[in-house]
Amino acid sequence: MEALKQHINKYIDCSEEDFELISSYLKPQDLKKKEHFLSEGQICKQYSFILEGLVRFYYIDEKANEVITQFAIENWWFTNYESFLTESPSRVYIQAIEPSQVVSLSKSGYEELLVKLPKLERLFRKMTENMLIATQKKYEYYLKMESKEKYEQILRHIPQLIQRVPQYMVASYLEISPEYLSQIRKKY
Repeated sequence: MEALKQHINKYIDCSEEDFELISSYLKPQDLKKKEHFLSEGQICKQYSFILEGLVRFYYIDEKANEVITQFAIENWWFTNYESFLTESPSRVYIQAIEPSQVVSLSKSGYEELLVKLPKLERLFRKMTENMLIATQKKYEYYLKMESKEKYEQILRHIPQLIQRVPQYMVASYLEISPEYLSQIRKKY
């Protein structure tokens, strides 16, 4: 939980009392490798922080292929924002790639905490802004980049991902074939 406290303090001044209040709303959960945190059609009822582990977001396309849209690693928050905020069925899956420990905040807990601790609005706003910027960069830059450049971006910004994620998943995320990714990796 110390990692969570440090993470929160990057965005807001979180006293020991504040952190105790936040912690009282968090539910710990262990995810096994390949366990689904959320499946398509379910309503996402949690906003979660990864203490240890790695998850992926994916959907199944019309050809029955898994298409990975996002990864989340230690010290990152994750949720299906649309489903969580609007209480609508998810169109994506969230699955642990490796054994993971998360702490989760329920929708009602999220709303209560924002009332009891208004400065948390800033925390969640800043995290949402960062997520939106990352999403925008992915689509703006990745659409213009060659596959090799996309791979270099991951190596530069999230190198541990390459070491921890199976090659076929990295290829799916980069929207290239595993064979082509293998050729790119040989150059590194």
